[in-house]
Amino acid sequence: MNPPQPFAALAPESAIDTGLSHEEADRLLERYGPNELREQEKTALRSRIFAQLRDPLILVLLVAAGLTVATGDFADAVVICVVIFFNTTVGVAQEVRADTAVAALSAMTAPTARVTRDGVEQQIPSSTVVPGDALVLAEGDIVPADATLTYAAALLVDESALTGESVPVDKDTHGTDPQTGQLHAGTVVLRGRAVATVTATGAHSALGRIATSLHPRQQLTPLQKRLAGLGRILALVTVGLCLLVLTLGLVRGQSLETMAVTAISLVVAAVPESLPAVVTLGLALGARRMAARNAVVRRLSAVETLGSVTVLATDKTGTLTEGRMVVERVWTPQGTAALGGTGYEPAGDFKALDQDDNRAPGSIGAARELLVAATLCNDASLIPPEPDSPQWSALGDPTEAALLAAAAKAGCAHDDLVCTHPRIGEIPFDSLRKRMLTVHNTPSGAVQSFLKGAPEMVLDSALLGDSPALLEQARREAAALSALGYRVLAVASGDLDTVPDPIEDAESGLRLLGLTAISDPPKPTAVTTVEACRRAGITPVLITGDHPATARAIAIRVGILTREDTESAHRIATGAELTAGHVPDLTVVRVFARTTPQQKLDIIQAWQDRGEVTAMTGDGVNDGPALRQSDIGVAMGRRGTEVARQAADLVLAGDELPSVISAVEEGRRVYANIRRFLVYALAGGAAEILVMLTGPLFGLALPLRAGQILWINLLTHGLTGVAMGAEPVSPDAMRQPPRPPQQHILGDGLWQRVLRLSLLVTAVSLAASLWVRHSGGPWQTVLFLALLAAQLGVSLGLRERLFTRHNLYLPTAVAAAAALGAAALYVPFLADILETSRPTGTGLALPAAAGLAGFAAARAEALWGRTHRASLRASAQ
Repeated sequence: MNPPQPFAALAPESAIDTGLSHEEADRLLERYGPNELREQEKTALRSRIFAQLRDPLILVLLVAAGLTVATGDFADAVVICVVIFFNTTVGVAQEVRADTAVAALSAMTAPTARVTRDGVEQQIPSSTVVPGDALVLAEGDIVPADATLTYAAALLVDESALTGESVPVDKDTHGTDPQTGQLHAGTVVLRGRAVATVTATGAHSALGRIATSLHPRQQLTPLQKRLAGLGRILALVTVGLCLLVLTLGLVRGQSLETMAVTAISLVVAAVPESLPAVVTLGLALGARRMAARNAVVRRLSAVETLGSVTVLATDKTGTLTEGRMVVERVWTPQGTAALGGTGYEPAGDFKALDQDDNRAPGSIGAARELLVAATLCNDASLIPPEPDSPQWSALGDPTEAALLAAAAKAGCAHDDLVCTHPRIGEIPFDSLRKRMLTVHNTPSGAVQSFLKGAPEMVLDSALLGDSPALLEQARREAAALSALGYRVLAVASGDLDTVPDPIEDAESGLRLLGLTAISDPPKPTAVTTVEACRRAGITPVLITGDHPATARAIAIRVGILTREDTESAHRIATGAELTAGHVPDLTVVRVFARTTPQQKLDIIQAWQDRGEVTAMTGDGVNDGPALRQSDIGVAMGRRGTEVARQAADLVLAGDELPSVISAVEEGRRVYANIRRFLVYALAGGAAEILVMLTGPLFGLALPLRAGQILWINLLTHGLTGVAMGAEPVSPDAMRQPPRPPQQHILGDGLWQRVLRLSLLVTAVSLAASLWVRHSGGPWQTVLFLALLAAQLGVSLGLRERLFTRHNLYLPTAVAAAAALGAAALYVPFLADILETSRPTGTGLALPAAAGLAGFAAARAEALWGRTHRASLRASAQ
């Protein structure tokens, strides 16, 4: 079935004065479907489980479980199956929990819409809006569908969700740009009122087209890639060595059955079957800690992926900035005043700049006079915090709301001014004039006019009676403020005898009061977040749809750029330059402005093609494709649109960017614990294989029984190995550069550490066994105990911090493993199965010494690694 054609052909049939009939609306609803974004198909539980079981290490575990069953060791097979069940259950549960949390955050589209049908204005569910409906829009409404304006009065729309542009857009029916007459679904009416004809709904709207273009990510995460490579290496090396053990045993005259069971047992011992459990436990604990910090992890692997991030690409509006306009400076002919404070809260600092300047007191008075005028020539209002929202909000133009908040900081109460200066005439703001005029009565009985607007439209000698020199000075100051990324408004006033007729005559002979510099300031946490990124070796990149000057100013203020950055290095690039092909290498640019959704995606792809691991933060529909393309997408939960949340791997419920840095720290912690476990597990497995290979050279025909190998494996890779996944983060984790994306999981000297520790464990275990054998004692039992004790000693020695209360599971697990090792000697049932004897005296002291040797060697390795990292960090600086 072909999709419905665009509604343009149907538009002449609709009557804007009466709207559609109910019969037409029902017919169109059936044809075009509900006005809803297509929900992502819910993943079946079966599919989620199969996805978890396809993990490379899980596949190795399944093979290991089959091998243990083949050996007849059903107990060990049960343990491996429990590990698989635990890993799968936690992974599936986290995905379901995250989807539920994100669904609870979904509040993108308007639940209702006002339309005219059969000549009657009525409110209907937004899902039933159809092409051809006559929408009726007013201040505060969310536009439910794409539409063409048929009538507009002082209409101002916030399109930041679609474009990334922080400054609202004026809309009307007679603009030269066709886009000024178009409305898009998901945008917000900030001021004015309008009637519009719906042209596209649901998936056919601009918002819907972006949403449906977001395909599920197919690439593996960095951790999955590393573990897949490790699985292949382990499979080849382990099978090869165990075949060698089998062959040597047969050459020495051992039976095929005995050596086959022994070789299979070694395969099981060499495979770190607790690794998936260690990974899952670490990720689950990280996800839980992130949830406590208002960050919802949608995919468990996202926590570790953040630990691999080398590039953090961030949106501006609402991510680095507060998403609320603030007046930061007021320039008057008498001087300049600065205002502090955040958001629309009418509280903060108000002081003159250049306090030593003898003009400072006058600048305060002149700035206050300007703010009084800006408050009266204003249609916005401030809304105090609600119980469920700690912040002040605004109704109307956010720029005008910022002026109200600034006036309040200067001690000018809006409500009082409105009462004492009632408005008696006005010329509303429109996109052609770019200015607004109001006329007021004053307490003295006089009449006063106030004008505010764009500097190029106000600083005109035809309107102002000031000297040409003053006007030129004001133009230079406005240009300088605009270059710093501020939105600049000029304010003037005039004295009248009465309201002129026509009222346009009031726009002459006015006196310039000054300029206001308004911006969407950076969040207090943005600077520290960018600084933390740099300290951690992560490259921050700003990608926004906003104006280049604004993007540059914010980038400098938060530390992404320095004022010394040249045009050739770390320069700013615009979307137009990207389209024209003037930027051959996107990875040398640190600030991108006026970008489209496709260009954001291209920027992320360029970094990935260079081998970098990318994270992208954003909150708008325009961020959706880049969020999905990046290795990890991070969406804002409160400001974020539904499209952004569904495309992301991590949703920041509190919209606080520092949570990303916390997640990076959690990811590095998880990865460090995985590598710590691998050192421990692989060194132990390699030691067991080396004992079986070299033991016969010292006269130990069959050093260990199959049951003894599996028992050691159960005690070391079981609770002890899993407990290592809960180790706390290293104190210097966020002062290290990110690991190279191409680095193997055994890279950076890890396999050398495995080799050194395995040789030591092999040496001390064989030495203890040979000592006891020389005296005629139970050498095989001592070898079994020494191998177990040495590996447990290594597990404690590898701790980042030897004495810590953050992970009591590990010492508890080591103590339990030691007790179960002793049970193999003193519990008759176990002693019979494992074929152990009860050594005395030296036979018990030597395994304890082996444990101390393992602990000392691992501790030396851990301390050397810390020193090595510190030296690398010092050389990098």
